[in-house]
Amino acid sequence: MSSPGVHDAEELLARWWKEYTALDEEDDVLTAEDRLAVTAPFGQTWPGTAPGRAVGADPDAMAEQYARVFLADRPHARLGLVSASCGADALTAVGWEGPVNYDNDTAAFSAVVRSWEDRFGARVVGVGCSTLHLSVAAPPSGREEALAIAAEHFAFCPDNIWQGAHHGLTAYAETIIDLNCWEFWWD
Repeated sequence: MSSPGVHDAEELLARWWKEYTALDEEDDVLTAEDRLAVTAPFGQTWPGTAPGRAVGADPDAMAEQYARVFLADRPHARLGLVSASCGADALTAVGWEGPVNYDNDTAAFSAVVRSWEDRFGARVVGVGCSTLHLSVAAPPSGREEALAIAAEHFAFCPDNIWQGAHHGLTAYAETIIDLNCWEFWWD
């Protein structure tokens, strides 16, 4: 496993986007036409990362608030303390393997979460075998902004869109407007 600091979040997201929107790959679930429909309006063209937002709420207070909700819904969850400079780096420090079916270098995912920490006040609140739960102090407040962030989420975790209930970036984007938690799961 590498170090999160050696990765550039935008380059990772662009590379993953290219891989997941490639039309020449065999897919048991989606046809090439379906793949393009899922990523509309962008298709195969990576739109770039969303600009950061001014973080109005205190990210750590938001994380504490979401952690209370998260734990209330999961009475068997356990607290883990990790020596790391930030939550994103904790994923690498513990050797988390949630997205191993997509990339076995957790540091790459930590680099993207670091970027979200900086741009949106995101904080790691929970991890599972193949899940990641983040609190978000500055979520998107409008449709266009949410669509740009939805593209990042697709590149980061395509299963949220391919296999989720949202069936496309546009529908998924609608669900993250003003949402103070982002949840990811990998199949």
